[in-house]
Amino acid sequence: MKNITLGTFILTFALLSANASAGSCPNDMKQIDAAMAGSSLSAADMETVKGLRAEGERRHKSGDHTGSVAALDEAKEMLGI
Repeated sequence: MKNITLGTFILTFALLSANASAGSCPNDMKQIDAAMAGSSLSAADMETVKGLRAEGERRHKSGDHTGSVAALDEAKEMLGI
């Protein structure tokens, strides 16, 4: 019985976490867009950031929010935000 209860708790927590991270994707994309406008990154790095941002949006729209957050976080790191 304890295993079932623990399993239910873990599953519920995982689902709630996924939903919470899904909501941060649009905000992360807005932050990236704003930072790109004033960025002094090299052209090559800017292309990488644009690709990561696009990948993040694509994954968000497809429901892969963990992948979306990972791509968007990498873009934010490159931009220093």
